[in-house]
Amino acid sequence: MKKTILIFTVLAFMTGIILYSCSSSSEKVENAEKKLQEAKQDLNTAKQDSITEFQKFKQESEEKIAAQDKSIADFKTRIATEKKENKAKYEKKLAELNKKNSDLKKRLEDYKEDGKDKWDKFKLEFNHDMDEIGKAFKNLTVKNEK
Repeated sequence: MKKTILIFTVLAFMTGIILYSCSSSSEKVENAEKKLQEAKQDLNTAKQDSITEFQKFKQESEEKIAAQDKSIADFKTRIATEKKENKAKYEKKLAELNKKNSDLKKRLEDYKEDGKDKWDKFKLEFNHDMDEIGKAFKNLTVKNEK
């Protein structure tokens, strides 16, 4: 009788351990699947945010480029009354600025998303180049007013 009780106790204990370990594995699988879904959602959200950020940056940059184009056109009409020597000098500088502005526009249109690091680098370089064109134009117009 003692052997039978001992055998049933051991069997019950082993069955409990097996059932506990089986449910634990299924819970682990469910948790892993849940974490995977959350990671996918986070990735999709990050990707969507990145796309939105790029579109906003692109729109703002296009507006700045258009404003610079307008400034260049306005300055061309202002230098029409300049002396021939100054006019040629200004036109040459304006042509350089216009080319740089067009190059920026092309770079912005041709950019393809290659990841966060490359996007940050592109944005930094693009903003720097945009600022340089703005400074060059300001310097050109300041010299004209003296």
